Amino acid sequence: MSRQIVVLILLSGILVADCNQDSRPVPVAPASGEAARAGPLNEFGTTASNVFFYYKDVEAAADFYQKVMGFRIAADYGFAKIVQVAPKSFITLVDETRGMHSSSEPKTTAIALLTNELEEWWDYIQTQDVEMRSMEFTVIEGRPHHGFVAIDPEGYLLEFERFNDHEENEKLIPILQKTRTLYPVPGTSNVPPGLGFNATIVWFYYKDMQGVQRFYEEVMGFDLLVDQGWTKIYRIGPSGYFGLVDEQRGMHSYTEEKAVTLSFFTDDIDGWYEYLSSNDRVEMRSKKIEVEDEYRAFIAYDPEGYYLEWDVFSDIPVNAALVKMIAAP
Repeated sequence: MSRQIVVLILLSGILVADCNQDSRPVPVAPASGEAARAGPLNEFGTTASNVFFYYKDVEAAADFYQKVMGFRIAADYGFAKIVQVAPKSFITLVDETRGMHSSSEPKTTAIALLTNELEEWWDYIQTQDVEMRSMEFTVIEGRPHHGFVAIDPEGYLLEFERFNDHEENEKLIPILQKTRTLYPVPGTSNVPPGLGFNATIVWFYYKDMQGVQRFYEEVMGFDLLVDQGWTKIYRIGPSGYFGLVDEQRGMHSYTEEKAVTLSFFTDDIDGWYEYLSSNDRVEMRSKKIEVEDEYRAFIAYDPEGYYLEWDVFSDIPVNAALVKMIAAP
């Protein structure tokens, strides 16, 4: 396979995980304090989480996320740009002409941006030229979470959300309380001082919730952290979470095509690949781990067709900022 084809395939999503020799995989153990059960997520670990979005105008998307949202550029490859949302949570913005997905495919995903400054974010977003899905925002006491939804320049849903002290969140809240908030670099965006995010949840939408839940728990080794009935939330990285949503009740309905890829940054990409490629419940897109100077990566499918990617980046100049962000305490 030529270098050009490999780059186009793997930067569909675009990879990532720290190759710094001083960093180690981060096992994602149950929040309850119980001993981590055996499983690939705990055995092979993750160092960060990432989601790929696909654009007609990637430069305009990057400008929006930097200036309006205050996100930092972690790596800039021209046709793809990785932005840091929370300490170990990233979004990769990809030019549709170079990625695995087209911007015309249904955007059957959403990303929740978790913050303790929800009211302040609402007030700020009203001052910006941002399309809103939520026309109003009201805090109602006793609810497990509050939030509102904005829309990015090409239609991806951005859910600003705060999880409250509630029995439904008893496993999640202690983790969030220990997760630092990432604030924009002063003077680099329109965002007022004191507004930031400490975690993300990537939402995917499914027809067969029970079947998909079994896949992620039994095959992927994810531990259920929050059960809202029609949604299930799992921790997939130090500040990254993943949510399964019943398409009959969520913001999106099921679609066969989906303009999104979820990726896991890990130091043990070989362990992940050996495990997944030998599991008859996993359909692989990649026939091997693809290797470039900048990274190593491979791709699989989940039971309803979402792309899942595992990545590790080399510690070379083009990846310097990204590697530093992943390795930071």
